[in-house]
Amino acid sequence: MNQLDQYLKRSQEIIGERTKEEEKYDNELVKWLRKTGDIKKAIKKANKKHTTESLEYDETNIDDIGAHYHYLMEHMEIIKK
Repeated sequence: MNQLDQYLKRSQEIIGERTKEEEKYDNELVKWLRKTGDIKKAIKKANKKHTTESLEYDETNIDDIGAHYHYLMEHMEIIKK
């Protein structure tokens, strides 16, 4: 298995299976994360647009959520290339 295949397999494990609605939410959140650089602001913006997929956070999980969406943002950039 080459390096690209290994990366793609690992990224799928991290990101997991997503419904179309979840993908739309993720894309919206990543868009705002790019614009603001602030995970809390990005969540609030995405939650307004995609109320059925709204993400709840608090101080115990915001760092994990931020890490996940920063990874997803970088992954999207890699896939574009």
